[in-house]
Amino acid sequence: MTAEREHLRIGFIPLADAAALFVAVDKGFAAQEGLDVELVQEVSWSNVRDKLNIGMFDAAHLLAPIAVASSLGVGHVKTPIVAPYNLAMNGNAITVSPTLHEAMRARLDGDALDPLATARALARVVADRKAAQAEPLTFGMTFPFSGHNYQLRYWMAAGGVDPDEDVRLVVLPPPYMVGSLAQGHVDGFCVGAPWNSVAVDLGVGHILHFSVELFSRCAEKSLAMREHFALEHPNVVAALLRALHRAARFVAEADPHEIAALLARPDRVGVDAQVILRTLQGRLKVTPDGATRENARYLLLGQEGAERPDPTQAAWLYAQMARWGQAPVSPAHLDAAKNVFRADLFDAALPSATAPPPPTGDAIGAFSGPVFDDRDIGAYLSAFPIRRA
Repeated sequence: MTAEREHLRIGFIPLADAAALFVAVDKGFAAQEGLDVELVQEVSWSNVRDKLNIGMFDAAHLLAPIAVASSLGVGHVKTPIVAPYNLAMNGNAITVSPTLHEAMRARLDGDALDPLATARALARVVADRKAAQAEPLTFGMTFPFSGHNYQLRYWMAAGGVDPDEDVRLVVLPPPYMVGSLAQGHVDGFCVGAPWNSVAVDLGVGHILHFSVELFSRCAEKSLAMREHFALEHPNVVAALLRALHRAARFVAEADPHEIAALLARPDRVGVDAQVILRTLQGRLKVTPDGATRENARYLLLGQEGAERPDPTQAAWLYAQMARWGQAPVSPAHLDAAKNVFRADLFDAALPSATAPPPPTGDAIGAFSGPVFDDRDIGAYLSAFPIRRA
């Protein structure tokens, strides 16, 4: 790299899981690596994807499944993407309106903290509405190729709800979720922090489940870039990964109030710092009356080896695409999906970074259903009674 700083344009959506990007720029870690990073806020994932694909962005804070879908050429033009750094694992939640929450509570048989019990309660509510010839429930998710979509679908289907036949799923940008719930356009949604908390604080939503309660470890956001950019600028990529790693360490070790204040800025996430603080601490208000629930693994920004991309996670995302008819089942697609999550680029840039946790036999840790094994995607998919594959 020359003495002149390398200018990079990086797109993002205002979410707490972009924290490492914000800190890398605002605390000078990127500049110290010789990078002049311009962060560009967008409102929708389709905007981020399209601007990355055509080269208006050099890199992006991107839904991990979009990186896989773009590389496979499903849902849009085929653009090979690599994801050499995980910006976040986990961090989503399912939130429902007070009306739906009350209806589900009335039909609940079991523990309200058990996702399988609530999914079955939802199925009973859906059946009640069909019997009454009421309109189907509508749920918001951020993008067809997103953890939000797959988490909603997995949870619903585990209880017997067919997400394509029994309810409506609609795409909404994250900042629009709360308003849509408040106005009755949707009955619930799955979105990343802090928008679930905002809904609770405004009294228009109840958080049912954190995504970590559905899947113990799930890739959520990636630092993504076009493959040819990564190949042509290896030193720039390595410098950016080093800056993000330093930023993630800073987030983990600094006063969380300082991080929350930084993220609260209008040009970053733009919500109250106290809401972001609760997000960073994994301590969320789940009901408008002030009940809270805590999970230290609610949002993993760098802990437990979360930064290092795991090809098994990419394979699981591809399997969800196949389950719901978004992509064909093929060994070639599986290999291409796994090649998106470039652990080799991460290791080259950060050889001394924390090693990934030892394998447990189930890299995803789903609350229900078969253990994921990427050696036999067909058998995994066949175990689900509700599927499109």
